[in-house]
Amino acid sequence: MRIDIITLHPKLLKSPFEHSILHRAINKKIVEIKIHDIRSYSKDKHKKVDDYQFGGGAGMVMCIQPIADCIDKLKSERNYDAIIYLTPDGKQLKQSVANHYSTFKNIILLCGHYKGIDQRIRDNYITDELSIGDYVLTGGELAAAVVCDSIIRLIPGVISDETSALTDSFQDNLLAPPVYTRPATYKNWKVPEILLSGNFKKIEEWRNKEAIKRTKKRRPDLLDE
Repeated sequence: MRIDIITLHPKLLKSPFEHSILHRAINKKIVEIKIHDIRSYSKDKHKKVDDYQFGGGAGMVMCIQPIADCIDKLKSERNYDAIIYLTPDGKQLKQSVANHYSTFKNIILLCGHYKGIDQRIRDNYITDELSIGDYVLTGGELAAAVVCDSIIRLIPGVISDETSALTDSFQDNLLAPPVYTRPATYKNWKVPEILLSGNFKKIEEWRNKEAIKRTKKRRPDLLDE
């Protein structure tokens, strides 16, 4: 998979891809991340990329020309399965959405800033609009990093035990059950006996019941879905 990220602040996206699972995925050439600075596409002599809103109002808007030129260049080099704009009013990122994107070959992520981007970009280039939650960030870079992490970890070969991702919270509209590790007793706090029994059928039944119980308590809306 190749992910191109278009941003005003490339340095904000440096760290997430230099550590842990994402870094290993890049080193193993399972995924390729390319970060593009919008300012380098500006034809303004001062590399300006924002301007006042038509009709007045507070806040600046990202200009159409640098974004369009960047996307046009990328599209001339390869086909993209999705061009995704990170925006608070987009579709909410869920596990099913991450599952879907993880099957794609090439993706563009566009990070918004200020009051957003010129609507003509959204109308003519963007195929998907995505939000990571009902709140506003100063820019789309952190959201882009979250989206990348949620997608990349699902690609075969990224996580050593691929079945681990299949038992994550939200994969089956349930929260994950409690997990324990050694020692079996600590400060008189004991691991449930069933997990030490070796009866894997009973263990799976216990885990499923605990997942349902946890979901009913914390996220009953998931059960409605």
